[in-house]
Amino acid sequence: MVNQAMKFLNYLFVFVMMTAINLGNSTDLQALEVANERENSADQEYYELRIYKIFDYEKQQIAENYLQTALIPALNRMGVDRVGVFSNSSDENDHSLFMLIPFSSIEQFTNMNQRLAEDADYQTNAGAYFKRNMKTAVYQRIESRFMKAFKGIPALEIPAYSSEKKERLFELRLYESPTEDHARRKVKMFNEGEIDIMRDVKLAPIFFGETLIGPDVPNLVYMLSGTDEEAHGQHWKDFLAHPEWNRIKGIEEYKGTVSTIKKWMLAPTSFSQL
Repeated sequence: MVNQAMKFLNYLFVFVMMTAINLGNSTDLQALEVANERENSADQEYYELRIYKIFDYEKQQIAENYLQTALIPALNRMGVDRVGVFSNSSDENDHSLFMLIPFSSIEQFTNMNQRLAEDADYQTNAGAYFKRNMKTAVYQRIESRFMKAFKGIPALEIPAYSSEKKERLFELRLYESPTEDHARRKVKMFNEGEIDIMRDVKLAPIFFGETLIGPDVPNLVYMLSGTDEEAHGQHWKDFLAHPEWNRIKGIEEYKGTVSTIKKWMLAPTSFSQL
């Protein structure tokens, strides 16, 4: 009986190996690889939020041209889409550009620079931008944050008015917490009710990200959207009056979890994909 079982296992092993070899000689192997990539991709997206710190209108235009003609097309070619680029409508003297780049996996993020270095079209289109030196550089610095999407909103949610490029605005918010545990509890509060309230009152959340690497950690970052300032303001009033918000904000576990709030009102550039 044992010998028969061993023979069967050996036969099964040979069958599986031969099947794999045959697959390797067919297009089925490519389909299998694609399926494996999808299975191994993150359930929750990752985001890089960049702030190109620019204090000159002319240099803002140069940076926008670089992003529009060189960087974003190159990102799209490597499978990175829905890239958002925004200006700061809260401060007319600030010419910084805010850029949100979504990634399906950490590997896609870590491979980005190498892929850009190997992209001939990108190198050509970015040539004039790269020739600038320390005296003529477009930006003062690039501030970067790398984040993982919340479970409550694992991928970008793009409202119709945004995908259709209609009039729209965005609100970017950053919440700092006093300790890592406070930050964990605030993330839990969003995942277990606060995000749904925002959806319910039409604050139209775009993303929520827990900052893994970046300045001023621990913190989280999220983005809301609206069709205009009046409607967006009303949606915030509806949020504050929502009975579920008034219930969960009184839960002891969630009290005192945010020490500092920073926010920016943003306007999409003409080429933003959000």
